[in-house]
Amino acid sequence: MRRVIGIDVHRTFGQVVFWGNGRLRHAGRIDMTRTALEGFGKTLLASDEVVLEATGNSVAVSRVLALFVARVTIANPLQVKAIAQAHVKTDKIDAGTLASLQAAGYLPQIWTPDGETERKRRLVARRYQIMRHRTRLKNEVHSILHAHLIPKCPHADLFNARGRAWLAA
Repeated sequence: MRRVIGIDVHRTFGQVVFWGNGRLRHAGRIDMTRTALEGFGKTLLASDEVVLEATGNSVAVSRVLALFVARVTIANPLQVKAIAQAHVKTDKIDAGTLASLQAAGYLPQIWTPDGETERKRRLVARRYQIMRHRTRLKNEVHSILHAHLIPKCPHADLFNARGRAWLAA
């Protein structure tokens, strides 16, 4: 018997719904902690499929649960919303919709990066943040000099060796 587990993931909890033989069964909530997810994963069958919507922590949830089940799918939330227009929207209904769409083969999923690609993405994002912060600080120094009527630096760059020496003087 095929089982699909839909989880409506939030920051601190997930609402769980099981789909099997065309029927949905609500299974309550689980905490979004590694310990709780591992405990939940141990109750699942190796042949189960888990589906959840893409959120800030869905990749982490996916990585924990992937150790216990045959497949974990992360759904594209914008496309799921377009497919399943519900007048009544609750966590249970959302989890059930995810499980039902996966069972029917209509779930629009997202591509999830492997560990190395994810590491490189974080590295690039952090570098971008640092560069933006450095630019803000440089602009602040220029603004302070301007506010105190200090003339423009005679060198091409205030922050190269000659510019810093001028600034120190």
